[in-house]
Amino acid sequence: MDRVAIITERLQKAFSPSQLQVIDDSEKHKGHAGSAGGAGHYTIIISAPCLANLSKVAAHRKIYEVLNDMIPHEIHALQIKIV
Repeated sequence: MDRVAIITERLQKAFSPSQLQVIDDSEKHKGHAGSAGGAGHYTIIISAPCLANLSKVAAHRKIYEVLNDMIPHEIHALQIKIV
């Protein structure tokens, strides 16, 4: 299973979002030191009721908790947009 699918599946399971898009931005960061080991850059666009009333920092922490074991070997960077 590719990383986008894994990230999507985990976020679906954890947050039951009404909107979710996971974008692999790794190609834009080729040659970047963090991507040298194969870790990727991803953008997450998510809307979920359980994240709606949290501060931006708290919502990001919840997302990082779900993906923490993938950082830094599979995920080098995340851009998170809560909509």
